[in-house]
Amino acid sequence: MKKHESGKVALVTGAIRGIGLAIAEFMARRGIRTVLTYYDWLDDLTGMRKTMDATGCAYQAVSADLRKKDQAEKAVEKAVSSFGRLDILVNNIERGGWPVVHGEYTPEQWDLEFNTTVTAKWHLFNAALPHLKKRKGTAVINLTSIAGMVGRSGPAGLVFNDCYSLSNRAVSLLTEQWARLGAPEVRVNELVLGLFETRHGPGTRGWKLLSEEEKQSLLHHTLLGRTGRLSDITKAVNFLAFEADFMTGGRIVLDGGYCLGGEKVPDMPEGVVKPGEPTFGGTVKPID
Repeated sequence: MKKHESGKVALVTGAIRGIGLAIAEFMARRGIRTVLTYYDWLDDLTGMRKTMDATGCAYQAVSADLRKKDQAEKAVEKAVSSFGRLDILVNNIERGGWPVVHGEYTPEQWDLEFNTTVTAKWHLFNAALPHLKKRKGTAVINLTSIAGMVGRSGPAGLVFNDCYSLSNRAVSLLTEQWARLGAPEVRVNELVLGLFETRHGPGTRGWKLLSEEEKQSLLHHTLLGRTGRLSDITKAVNFLAFEADFMTGGRIVLDGGYCLGGEKVPDMPEGVVKPGEPTFGGTVKPID
């Protein structure tokens, strides 16, 4: 892994804690200067600064409501004015209300989920694109959820709600469109996350409301039998940002096999047709 990335600059949203902060720290430890946006969870601001200070790499923290066009533009301009360029946009901002937490939708919750998950990403991309197009090898990574693939169904029906699911599917369509707009200078790809320790997993308020049986059903549905770790995400971000030179408009599904389902493959039965007996296709001939 390269330690320094030729003075590159990354904008990482939703970075006050959890996945966003882990990605920002990872970037900084590669020598990449970062701009981190935050809006709520202000109790974590001191921890964010402590984490980033420990990297020894220059960074800026920006408070912004990215649902608003002017504040998304402010975050992008902060990166350019502070560091002179923008090379990577990590579109991590989202909002999802677990059914087990929020129950039936209110209009306010619906708008909050859609505008945070979709509209904010749209504002950021539009503001960042002119700067990203100035040089080749720049990248946008849209972080989404498998909610956009599975919807409110199965064991995750208590985790993923309707607007959150459709919002994540909408971002998948935007990823494809933005790849066209960004080419050939800017690569735009999507990282689709399953159940992780700080998103849809044990580090969330919703997880604590699930019964042990409900938690186990989610894990049993995941082929690898566990929730994801932050290190799993930073490894995938590393690939998309720095190594996937011939990938744009694509996606990596990082879900431990949840979307395939955790049902075991049964042992092969003996069957009822024996060699020499007639079948629908004729007679089975013994193998020599």
